[in-house]
Amino acid sequence: MTMKVALVNSRKDVAGCNIRHHIELCLSGNTRPSGRPERNYEFFYVDGRLIHAEGVDAGIDADLLIFLSRHTSVNPVPVLTVHATGNFRDAELGGRPRTLAPAAPAMMQATLRALARHCPGNYRVSYEITHHGPTGLTHPSFFVEIGSTEKEWADPAAGRAVAEAVLEAEPLTNAVPLIGFGGTHYAVRETGISLATRGAFGHIAHTREIASLDEDMCRSMIERSGAVAAYIDRKALDHACLGQLTGLLDHLGVPRLFESEIAALGKLSWETYRAVRDLAMTVSPGARCFVHALEGTGPLTVISLDPVLLAEAAKTGEPDLIRGFEHLSLAHLATQDNRLLQQFVVFRKDSSEIINALNTLCVKIIRSKEITATERDCLIIRKVRFDPQKARELGVPAGPAYRKLALGQAVDHEGRVILPEMVSVRTETKIHIPGLEKNS
Repeated sequence: MTMKVALVNSRKDVAGCNIRHHIELCLSGNTRPSGRPERNYEFFYVDGRLIHAEGVDAGIDADLLIFLSRHTSVNPVPVLTVHATGNFRDAELGGRPRTLAPAAPAMMQATLRALARHCPGNYRVSYEITHHGPTGLTHPSFFVEIGSTEKEWADPAAGRAVAEAVLEAEPLTNAVPLIGFGGTHYAVRETGISLATRGAFGHIAHTREIASLDEDMCRSMIERSGAVAAYIDRKALDHACLGQLTGLLDHLGVPRLFESEIAALGKLSWETYRAVRDLAMTVSPGARCFVHALEGTGPLTVISLDPVLLAEAAKTGEPDLIRGFEHLSLAHLATQDNRLLQQFVVFRKDSSEIINALNTLCVKIIRSKEITATERDCLIIRKVRFDPQKARELGVPAGPAYRKLALGQAVDHEGRVILPEMVSVRTETKIHIPGLEKNS
């Protein structure tokens, strides 16, 4: 079914008229350019400011409203922006207090990405936090704007860029609708996430709004965005606000995703990803999930790797270990401070294959840098390390001599040659790995 889009601008808004003019030019051809989504567009004028256009969609037959507007700032910079409308507290710039308009996260993200493709070289592209009216709308909507002075509002290059972006915006089929908390007016972290991942933001609350948010406003953000999870710019909040906000979201049952988790959603549907998260929480409350080549649907299960094997592989080369996960059909889990957990989430049908692949990966990494031996189904890791106590007993003073000995170099102390093996301790770790002898 072809989407119906209502494009609304004010006769008094130079930027809105600029954008509308270029959209009309783009649509004036007889053929639709390849790659441009098929939609029905209808234009609407208002005489006053758009922020006061309450109920403007009451008589409009459309699936989506896009407001074409100017952007102003106390620190003016050339910028093209996208944002939802609403008021978290008082209605200082139109709309009703404590009211949010229905947002359109997937189309907002698509427009933001299209703006980034068409943006003139001297402009930047950004979300803005949720602010101003109108709030009395029934259709999903958002503002797309040119900022921040009369020079930019009338710039034909900016008008053309926004026009192309509006017409070319094509939502991701697997976009994940989110709400955002914290940051400045231009929502830097949320902008970066939406440009690089499946995370598509609806309503975003500025840092200054967080302390006044209550359960009703958080619920409204979720409902008016159709969001399935929340992102918090943790560095933008103080400890008290962060604690209050996480408590509200937990009480509402809203999942909180770190930026790294959003980036690691993989190709899973949100429903399957949520099932992965739910399983992860049974392993360790607050566990972070990182999806790799896990695709499709089906019953999930948790598998466990030998903790000593995993720890030795991580100590030997954790970056290599994480890279190795990328090719496996699994989600690896980590603590809040990003320490690897021994458990992994996989599809039940793949569990035996993935365990063998993980064992093989860990053994390969350990063998690449450690002295090892195989004894039936056991991997033996032999390590030699410098023992400062032995060096002290031989009278070797701490300092450069310790470094040389630790690097395997002999030193001369008071006419006596101290060899590395004289001040070393040897350890041996034996790890049982089923099938190791057969696969070695």
